[in-house]
Amino acid sequence: MVGPLSDRFGRRRPLLVGLVIYVLATAACAIAPGTALLIVFRLIQGLAGAAGIVIARAVVRDLYDGLAMARFFSTLMLISGVAPIVAPLIGGQILRFTDWRGIFLVLTVVGTLLTLLVVRRLPETLPPERRHTGGTREALATMRGLLGDRVFTGHVLVGGFTFAALFAYVSASPFVVQEIYGASPQVFSLLFGVNSVGLIIMGQVNGRLLVGRVSLERATAVGLSLITAAAVALLVMTSGVLGRVGLVPLAVALFVLMSSMSLVMPNAQTLGLQRAPHAAGSASALIGTSSFLIGAIASPLVGIAGEDTAVPMALVQLVSVLVAGAAYVFLCRPGTGTKATLTAARHDVTTTALPAPATEAAGAACREGADEG
Repeated sequence: MVGPLSDRFGRRRPLLVGLVIYVLATAACAIAPGTALLIVFRLIQGLAGAAGIVIARAVVRDLYDGLAMARFFSTLMLISGVAPIVAPLIGGQILRFTDWRGIFLVLTVVGTLLTLLVVRRLPETLPPERRHTGGTREALATMRGLLGDRVFTGHVLVGGFTFAALFAYVSASPFVVQEIYGASPQVFSLLFGVNSVGLIIMGQVNGRLLVGRVSLERATAVGLSLITAAAVALLVMTSGVLGRVGLVPLAVALFVLMSSMSLVMPNAQTLGLQRAPHAAGSASALIGTSSFLIGAIASPLVGIAGEDTAVPMALVQLVSVLVAGAAYVFLCRPGTGTKATLTAARHDVTTTALPAPATEAAGAACREGADEG
């Protein structure tokens, strides 16, 4: 919902509304008298927090195009990699002085500071002449136009199923590494941190070294190939084909799998959002929703065979990346005239969802951004 709303009302207002609701819901979690209300407030907190994720991508699309956008998304992988390392450490330190309610109080403060930061520092990035003017019918038409774009849908699936492989890792790795391979919690934390660092480093390699020298399509293909190789290695090792394999080879394969995701996810997002310069909010919403939905479906499958095997984790990861690869090859069809298909996609999406004046103004702005890039 928030994506189409940001296409209609601009980015700031929906983002600020989402942040305010997030802060209120988080504060309510801190004082929740029982489990039932805590679950309700957590649900509201999550729904409101999604506004930040969706609109942030749309803002990037408003401000950047092409290679500049790919570099920015690669920079965001730095945050994605650092957060899983830093957040548990901060949470552990907070729990030394307070209980779980203190966690929500800290999050309330953080949310308030973010809200003030948006108020003071984030200007409106979607001018009125580029906004949608219709209601629900126009929003649905925009969604249909985006999903009807074969290449956009392909990049959405590439990102979504790659994200599913990531979800499988996050869901299963504590159990696999500690219970099956006998690592201590400290060793698991170290391996988790190393994998996050790999995600960060490869993201910076993609943004600073590869973007502009290697096409986004080729970098994505390399990333998918590396993830596939790592997933195959994991399946072979966990299935017992090579006998009992120790923790070190497993950790190496997981490191390659995790690091290579920084070659796929930021580039897939960039290539997808480039298809929808005039419906960035709706496109961002579809990208985010599909990723979390596919990931949520994949996560429970890692434990389907019980607690004595890691095969389901490796199998889910391999199937996910194979589906992502198939979507890339058969839907995205790299190397078949990216510039022409991009122009066609702009026409298809905007003519079904935007009035002519807005289409022309947005197209001119986008062309200027491409020239600057």
